[in-house]
Amino acid sequence: MELLKIDANKCKRDGHCVAECPTVIIHQKDKESVPEMVPGGELTCLRCGHCVAVCPHGALNHIEVPLEACPPIRKEDIVTHEQAIQLLRSRRSIRVFKEKPVEKETFQHLIEIARYAPTASNAQMVEWVVIRGREKVHELAERTVDWMRRILEKDPQPANAPYMPIVVGAWDMGFDAVLRNAPGLVVAMAPKEDPNGMVDLTLALSYLELAAPSLKLGTCWAGLLQGALLSDSSVKQAAGIPEDFPHHYPMMVGYAKPRYYRMPERKTPKILWK
Repeated sequence: MELLKIDANKCKRDGHCVAECPTVIIHQKDKESVPEMVPGGELTCLRCGHCVAVCPHGALNHIEVPLEACPPIRKEDIVTHEQAIQLLRSRRSIRVFKEKPVEKETFQHLIEIARYAPTASNAQMVEWVVIRGREKVHELAERTVDWMRRILEKDPQPANAPYMPIVVGAWDMGFDAVLRNAPGLVVAMAPKEDPNGMVDLTLALSYLELAAPSLKLGTCWAGLLQGALLSDSSVKQAAGIPEDFPHHYPMMVGYAKPRYYRMPERKTPKILWK
C-alpha cells in the first residue's frame, strides 16, 4: 500500500518532510528530486502525520492521515506566551459543582479534544469510560468508603493514609469527600498491551482538564477512587473498566460553581544542572 502521495507540482523540494520524519522513512535523492517513502517504510510508519503537518505547501498527502482531515494552523488563534502562562497557572482542581448535569455531547467534545494528546509511538491506545449522573457517581463513592472502612478495621490509624478516618467520618455525616457529589466522571484507561499506558492516559486527562474551563466545566483528579479501583476488583467492575485494562485514572467533571480571581504561587522548582 502506497502511504504517501506527493504532488510534484506543489512540492518545493525543501526536504522538510525528510528531516521531520521520526522513523526516517522518507528519502530524497537530491535537491531536485521529489521525496518518497523508502521500500518497506509502511511497516515502521507511525502514522503520526508529522510529514503532512510540516509541509507548508500542502503537497504531501498520507493515505491514513489525509490532508483534508488536517486543518491548517490559524495564526490568529496562536496563543501568546502570556496567555499560555495564564492558562496553565489558572488551572484549579474543582470540588464544588453546580446541580446542572453534563451533557453527553459535552463529554464527547472533551474526549475528542483529549485524543490529540501525545502517546508513545503514536499508539493511541487510550480508551474512555464516561459515568453520568449523581446516583452512579454516589455509588462509586460509597464503594470507595467501604474499601476504606475495611482498611481501617485492620489499622484504625493507617500511617500511609491518615486522611481515611476523616473521609469516612465525613461520609457518615452526609458529606461526600470522595467524589464531591460530582455530576459525572471520566475514566481514561489503557490495555495491558500498552507499556506506556499510565503516561499516555495521564497526558490525555491533562488535555481534557485544560480544555474544560473553556466550557465552564471544572475537573478534579479522583485519587481516592483510584485507590479503590487498584485494590478492589468489584469497584473496578462497577466503574465499567475491563479487567485487561490495568492502566486507568478517574476524573470528576461538572459545571464549576466557584470562580477564581488569582493565580496562587507554587514552590520554587528544584533543578539539578549538569
